Amino acid sequence: MTEHLDVLIIGAGLSGIGAAARLGQEHPHRTYAILEGRDATGGTWDLFRYPGIRSDSDMFTMGYRFRPWRSDRVLAEGEEILGYLRETARDHGVDEHVRLQHRVVAADWDHRARRWTVTAETPGGTTTLTTDFLWCCAGYYDFDDPHVPEIPGRADFGGTVVHPQHWPDELDTRGRRVVVIGSGATAVTLVPALAEAGAAQVTMLQRSPTYVLALPAVDPVARFLGRLLPERWSYPVTRWKNVAAATLGYRASRKWPRLARRVIRSQVARQLPEGYPVDVHFRPTYDPWDQRLCLVPDGDLFRVIRRGTATVVTDTIERFTREGLLLTSGEELTADVVVTATGFDLKVMGGVALSVGGEPVDLRERMAYRALMFAGVPNFAYTIGYTNASWTLKADLVADYVCRLLRHLDRTGSRTVVAVPDPGVRPVPFLDFEAGYVKRSLHRLPQQGDREPWRLRQSYFHDLRTLRRGDLDDGVLRFS
Repeated sequence: MTEHLDVLIIGAGLSGIGAAARLGQEHPHRTYAILEGRDATGGTWDLFRYPGIRSDSDMFTMGYRFRPWRSDRVLAEGEEILGYLRETARDHGVDEHVRLQHRVVAADWDHRARRWTVTAETPGGTTTLTTDFLWCCAGYYDFDDPHVPEIPGRADFGGTVVHPQHWPDELDTRGRRVVVIGSGATAVTLVPALAEAGAAQVTMLQRSPTYVLALPAVDPVARFLGRLLPERWSYPVTRWKNVAAATLGYRASRKWPRLARRVIRSQVARQLPEGYPVDVHFRPTYDPWDQRLCLVPDGDLFRVIRRGTATVVTDTIERFTREGLLLTSGEELTADVVVTATGFDLKVMGGVALSVGGEPVDLRERMAYRALMFAGVPNFAYTIGYTNASWTLKADLVADYVCRLLRHLDRTGSRTVVAVPDPGVRPVPFLDFEAGYVKRSLHRLPQQGDREPWRLRQSYFHDLRTLRRGDLDDGVLRFS
């Protein structure tokens, strides 16, 4: 007999653990399970093992609203974050509902039975479950295959090539020359970590510069309030302070981009040696927040540049050579290890094949409702974070919304809810963001609309009002 559950969550990472914890708090009577394709919980924070891995946004907004981050560190190391997630799962009883090595491959909605049939691959074969409500918390990038551009001559290189997503435990970079290709969050984390760990020389090779912003490793307000107030007060105050600061910084950057560019450049120049070519290596051609800013705690990237244990080269690659990389300028970078910190590729819905009534759902032709449901897809929600703020801020709001939605179904005696498409709404690209991983995958993403509630807003305060307090009977959702 096929097992049936009230709610089925896909993914046991940051979003899935948070969703399950909130579901347990708000709907303790409902049965649920989390299906996780990997053999451990933690998602991204269990997958990545490269040196120095840390958060790329502050932990007081990346931590859950319902569970305080109990450190004053702003950007935490991967092990700390993984511990926080697993403690949350244990303390909220989520662990008991996780089924590891259950990779969901398909889900079909049955109109007559009013439930999903979900197919998952396990080491023992294929298993099938049914559920009233399906909630995808699988993130949005490919855990198996990262983005690795083709560089001619790779077979000629006599050293080691590695991608951070598949960092080998046995790789020792001490005393070796390392070239890190890339300039995003992973690259600016790896370069100081490798330099501090004893690499002979670390070079960050970038095609174009990225905005890099230094911030204190420890939040002084969090430290002060932690000594003065109980945790139930100090954590919300610090969290709101950081939400407000990030929101104001983002809005100011978008309204006055030239001023933001000057402020960031001035900060960077103060932390680099006199005469350093700041405009060559740290002055992007785009405006702040066209792509995500990179944060470095206590300016650690600039510190290793000042010491001379790390350098930045801005150029393009011609090909691999026996000794390293030949650049378009004619310069050759010698290397023992080349790290391709070139980003990742999106994998929409974790690769799950959705269908409704046996008809495949082409997400490219679907419009997203409030960036958490799809038009015409019943009893389904997904969690995706912000591009300009901590992922968890949005994940918390989506969890609140889904719990409200389930409560509304109970109160009205309804069994299904679906967002009804509006032919009068003009479709526009889902994400207005210039990051490489978005531009490479935009053709695979769903659409958003040009008006509410189909429009995706990268605004926590807007979503706080609409997702946590907005009317569910808005004329778009149909309950039956």
